[in-house]
Amino acid sequence: MPLCFVRGVGYIDSAMDTKKHLLIQIRQTPNVKAQELNCFSKYSGLSIDEFEVCDLFENPNLEGIDPKNYRAIFVGGASEANVLMPEKYKFVLPAQDFLIQCLADSVPVFASCFGFQLAVQALGGKIVHEEKNFEMGSLPISLKPVAHADPVFKGIEDKFKAISVHQQKTTSCPPNTELLAYTVQCVHAFKVYDKPFWAFQFHPEVDRETLLDRLTFYKLKYLDDDNHLEKVLSAVEATPQSHQLLRNFVENVLNPKSTV
Repeated sequence: MPLCFVRGVGYIDSAMDTKKHLLIQIRQTPNVKAQELNCFSKYSGLSIDEFEVCDLFENPNLEGIDPKNYRAIFVGGASEANVLMPEKYKFVLPAQDFLIQCLADSVPVFASCFGFQLAVQALGGKIVHEEKNFEMGSLPISLKPVAHADPVFKGIEDKFKAISVHQQKTTSCPPNTELLAYTVQCVHAFKVYDKPFWAFQFHPEVDRETLLDRLTFYKLKYLDDDNHLEKVLSAVEATPQSHQLLRNFVENVLNPKSTV
């Protein structure tokens, strides 16, 4: 099978074009599930028909799902689950095992928010809960110098804005990973060394309009009252550079032009 070499990633099988991309969802609300799929499709440049979806609430053990059957794995966020409660959310440990299998098989991974937290724990890192003063809104994300040579962060500027809403976080990267982006509060992006595996605490797939919908829907979870909601929403900015990360992942990792 023909292989393409990508700097910092390795060899990607270019005969995988017929395979779909798996989106792992952790959502129970139909309209939010549909919205999330649309967001990943819109900003990755992939059509919805190019995705297959596995909802962990419906398939907690990922039965019948083999990473090698997909071109890439995308993992979304969750407002209805907690990675620190595997006894309640039975899919947490199987999902972490699945991500480890993706690494073993060198299947490209793009994990957002809850997916990031799953990845941290799967790789031996520590997630902590933060009930108050957690990050919420469009935040400036700082880049480490190494990020400028990373294929997914190609063309992304330091202090770019990204959507982030999370009550769990990590303050240090798990073993065998490289820090790419951060805020004062926590780690925001890392890559596993020598593997096509990226994880983001912020939401590259979520734009300003989507955040407005999400916070309105989940306001009882994240906000004190309607005044708090209005204050947060009025401060949210557009985050175009963060969305480019998804397109970079597709163009520079899954469909690299260079075959050198």
